[in-house]
Amino acid sequence: MRKYLLLLAGALYMTVALSCSGSKNRGSDTTTSTETVQVIVPAFSADSAYQYVKQQVDFGPRVPNTPEHVACGDYLASELERHGAVVTNQYADLQAYTGTILKARNIIGSFQPENKKRVVLFAHWDSRPWACHDPNPALRRTPILGANDGASGVGVLLEMARLIGQQQPNIGVDIIFLDAEDYGTHPEDDVAGGEESWCLGAQYWARNPHVAGYNARYGILLDMVGGHQPTFYREYISERYAKGINQKVWNMAKKLGYNNYFIDQRGGAATDDHLFVNEIANIPTIDIIPHDPSGKYSFDPNWHTVKDDMDNINPATLGAVGTVVTNVIYNEK
Repeated sequence: MRKYLLLLAGALYMTVALSCSGSKNRGSDTTTSTETVQVIVPAFSADSAYQYVKQQVDFGPRVPNTPEHVACGDYLASELERHGAVVTNQYADLQAYTGTILKARNIIGSFQPENKKRVVLFAHWDSRPWACHDPNPALRRTPILGANDGASGVGVLLEMARLIGQQQPNIGVDIIFLDAEDYGTHPEDDVAGGEESWCLGAQYWARNPHVAGYNARYGILLDMVGGHQPTFYREYISERYAKGINQKVWNMAKKLGYNNYFIDQRGGAATDDHLFVNEIANIPTIDIIPHDPSGKYSFDPNWHTVKDDMDNINPATLGAVGTVVTNVIYNEK
């Protein structure tokens, strides 16, 4: 995309103390009681998330209009359904900047669809049709596996779907796998694609949500959340539209001891799915995406290269991001 540029041994127990006082008319006796409410957060499995990433990569590049894309989409929908989600497949013919019509598919898994209190979690599941930033010019028209750029965010959300299927949080959750995110302008093409050439599935969903009048408290987008030693800064567009959600997530990361990943400082701006969710759907949405403050590379050293394969995935990173987001969701009231 043209963008700017662990496991826990057991369940985490987070305790919220609620004080209730009541008096009984027994002479001068006054009874005060304190009730403790326990929020039990299931343990996020980094190994399970890693396997979900690998399952996607094993299909090969998930480029729209290919058999691999169709097969992986069927797999993702079936996994959401297996974990108890109500699944909606949103099919659309979307025109790429090349003029190609993409047979796109947004895949939505809804938990507790009747619950009006909702949070939405996003990741894109397609992979880049070209390794446009590969150091070898001969490979720059080669489709990539997109282990980190695409599959990592989906892998984290599939593991979260597994947990939600076993233990429902207090709110409804929609997990949305967005398509045709990574079909934006190739830098070697003499075409003025603009930012609208990216995130086609997100633009379609934002204008045509899977439920009429859909709304959520907020959204969290995961993109490239599986690399080796990334740093996640508070992304600029996220700060503009959903600063409070950014702070909620980064505060949780600090509380859980993951502030070596989640740097509580502003980073750069990314043209990503959350831009269109914010501007079109008006749902305050943040993007958890790597930022290199040195400017040495964009996002990940293997971004949009043929080396974005399983060697590019670190289970510890999947575990850190998954644990933080899981804790945020389960602490919603």
